[in-house]
Amino acid sequence: MKTIINHILILIIILTCCNTFAQNDHFVQNGIIEFEKKSNMYALIAKKIKGETDSYYQLAFESYKKNNPQFKTTKSILSFSKNKSLYKWDETNQSASNSWISDDAMANLKNVIATDLDTKTSITQKNVYDNLYLVKDSLRKIDWKITDETREIAGYECRRANAIIIDSVYVVAYYTIQIPFSGGPESFTGLPGTILGLALPHENITWFATKVTEIPVLEKDLAPPTKGKPTDNKELNKTLLEALKNWGKWARKTLLAYSL
Repeated sequence: MKTIINHILILIIILTCCNTFAQNDHFVQNGIIEFEKKSNMYALIAKKIKGETDSYYQLAFESYKKNNPQFKTTKSILSFSKNKSLYKWDETNQSASNSWISDDAMANLKNVIATDLDTKTSITQKNVYDNLYLVKDSLRKIDWKITDETREIAGYECRRANAIIIDSVYVVAYYTIQIPFSGGPESFTGLPGTILGLALPHENITWFATKVTEIPVLEKDLAPPTKGKPTDNKELNKTLLEALKNWGKWARKTLLAYSL
């Protein structure tokens, strides 16, 4: 009897291990990933008013802290199938603040991005201070440095990769090979799997997946945006440089936000 029980226990262990291996070997080819973007508004505002000597700025900051949480949270969705994706913002997100002190281009950013990995191109709809642009261009080439660090995000084991973009912006990404689509939030691509976690540490912004749903995604649900003034990244950058030439220290942050 004891031998039979031992055999049954061994069989249960083997079946459990096989099931675990089968789950780990499963690759998600299409579905929807829900992201939360968190902007550290206290840090962003502190940088914004740094060097200002007028007490008005500090009083406005203290007032903001009394009435608002440290982190502004917004939700976005990445739909993907095969080598195409559409990244857009949840319509339930709150509108941008009308307060000048919390008006931050990076925190308020709400791009709609259609990515095609086969053609290595993207179509991005950008709302730049009430001007709508449709930016068609090739994908940004990112020189990722993959590390040995791992962490779990939304139930998936992810590996860390680091990079520098736009000359000086430090990026940390966590990607999973269990979702082989080589994309992620915003315009970040180029890793051996899907980016489920993204951080711009010096810009005080993060994007992390909260849920992955494996479902069929129709071609029409990946259709790129069509509204906006047609342009490319080079021309939009030239337009922004001209518009921001008198913005002083605030120009860099705004330019960076619309370059993502």
